[in-house]
Amino acid sequence: MLHPIFEEASNVIKEEYPNENQVVFARVDCDQHSDIAQRYRISKYPTLKLFRNGMMMKREYRGQRSVKALADYIRQQKSDPVQELHDLAEITTLDRSKRNIIGYFAQKDSEEYRVFERVASILHDDCAFLAAFGTVSKPERYSGDNIIYKPPGHSAPDIVYLGSMTNFDGTYNWIQDKCVPLVREITFENGEELTEEGLPFLILFHMKEDTESLEIFQNEVARQLISEKGTINFLHADCDKFRHPLLHIQKTPADCPVIAIDSFRHMYVFGDFRDVLIPGKLKQFVSDLHSGKLHREFHHGPDPTDIAPGQEVQDVASSPPESSFQKLAPSEYRYTLLRDRDEL
Repeated sequence: MLHPIFEEASNVIKEEYPNENQVVFARVDCDQHSDIAQRYRISKYPTLKLFRNGMMMKREYRGQRSVKALADYIRQQKSDPVQELHDLAEITTLDRSKRNIIGYFAQKDSEEYRVFERVASILHDDCAFLAAFGTVSKPERYSGDNIIYKPPGHSAPDIVYLGSMTNFDGTYNWIQDKCVPLVREITFENGEELTEEGLPFLILFHMKEDTESLEIFQNEVARQLISEKGTINFLHADCDKFRHPLLHIQKTPADCPVIAIDSFRHMYVFGDFRDVLIPGKLKQFVSDLHSGKLHREFHHGPDPTDIAPGQEVQDVASSPPESSFQKLAPSEYRYTLLRDRDEL
């Protein structure tokens, strides 16, 4: 059903971008090329993925499946990802709720800017990219071309990139680290794409105005769990918006802040929030998920190794709440075929 729409959209775009290297529409038979499907974690069909400079973008196309919508999406992707500054005074009007990356260059036709523009084309959904050139940028180029990161808010200081600006990998890794935070916010808009990453969630539920608990959580994740990056997603959620998952674990917004793990099978609640400050406590919680201890203890009570000497061992059967965020996974009705994945 999608194939003729996809093909017609490719013809429309080919007329607008006749150079064959500008936009490529391609299709993969995932039964015939299962290695490609596995490499890119394709589990539902048809799936539309965007690649830039050989890299798969984490946000797949989720818009309307029509010729116009697909063509509009490509036009939007082809728009300039970098906003040019014509006066440094424009910096004072930046939206400081966003993460801003600003490059100062002697000239636009330079390898430094080409690398910057290439990185911006990949990460423009996560950061706002701006650039100034020539005489406009000169006051900020006292030591040569440079890139700075302006964190959200007005109090945090700027951070300067100290690596080689002609090295794509170094520049990309530095900017990605600034644009994609270790602890991300989960919303109903991005919930599906986060579940598709296939990693369990460690979530802080907090009131929107409670920035102190969020800062504590962010600091402890960075301190205790940086080595777990890639095995679990670190997230925070608005207690008011996510009342249903809270009720699932017998909590309400009045109980926030609350930390929980959703393994996509069950949800497990961390102890008292302030315990997150105890060295190693949060790390042990995540380790107990990976070892299966959380699952065992919810079904059978504490492990024998956790029982005090002389204390009678009781097999207390219980059932942890089922996953709540699994419901944000792709709808089986939206795709022709949705294949199950093994989950924790």
